[in-house]
Amino acid sequence: MPFTAFLLVILAGLIHALWNIAAKKAGGDVRFAGFSALLMAVVWAPVGLYVGWDVVPSWGWKEWTFICASGVLHVLYFITLLRGYRKADLTVVYPLARGSGPLISSGIAIVFLGERLSVIGGVGVLAVVGGVFLIAGGPRLLLALRQAGAGSVDQHNAQLRIRKGIFYGMFTGLFIAAYTVLDGYAVKILMLSPILVDYFGNFARVALLVPALLRDRQATRDSWRKEWKYALVVATISPISYVLVLYAMQAAPLSHVAPAREVSMLFAALIGGHLLDEGDRIQRIIGAICIAIGVIALGNF
Repeated sequence: MPFTAFLLVILAGLIHALWNIAAKKAGGDVRFAGFSALLMAVVWAPVGLYVGWDVVPSWGWKEWTFICASGVLHVLYFITLLRGYRKADLTVVYPLARGSGPLISSGIAIVFLGERLSVIGGVGVLAVVGGVFLIAGGPRLLLALRQAGAGSVDQHNAQLRIRKGIFYGMFTGLFIAAYTVLDGYAVKILMLSPILVDYFGNFARVALLVPALLRDRQATRDSWRKEWKYALVVATISPISYVLVLYAMQAAPLSHVAPAREVSMLFAALIGGHLLDEGDRIQRIIGAICIAIGVIALGNF
């Protein structure tokens, strides 16, 4: 992976972890996703208009199909992720989502796009997988899957929360894999601008989410008063993290960039575990180190 692409992925990982912390603290639902999309359209309008003024009018049905499909997949991803954050710990949902998705997309890139992964790169992928497992809870997850509600009510509730985290994490990962491959194709093969893919795809997200905001206007107003600051954070910095990743995809194989993105889990494990007090900090730090080693391997091979 070129060094420039590697640096883009590292910076994107830090920004991605930060906006996920904000989304977790907001505790919002589909309305929060709608607030974020609307604010994103406003905050980034000058950039989107500047970059796309001479380009967008020349787009045909293929470009707009990819843009709209990307917007739909991102909505499904964000709504599923937010629901997972309400039902389980960030440090279970986030690593499983961010780990499973890029690993699936890397496999698709190797099998269907003809990309290659060296032996060292393969070791890097395995290190990322091991780090994901540890950050997500490690042996505790396997134990929770084997137990069927035995013990006290508190133990049962904790096990149920872990199971929900596993479900929502993996389900979110499927959407991540889908939009990663789709957007990767758009910027690598169709040569669309990463900025335009993200910005105009957001209008599809707005169109899908506005009805949820209008359905119960009093609830929407209440949510806005509680969540607008967090939504503004997400709207302002989340596009930066993803656009950086798309630029990295243009310069490096998708099968390298996708798992290397999981450096964001290193930051989430350190920042989220401290701010959100979700426990198992030592184990998650060890997992973060594994991910860091894997990312370095992927960055050099």
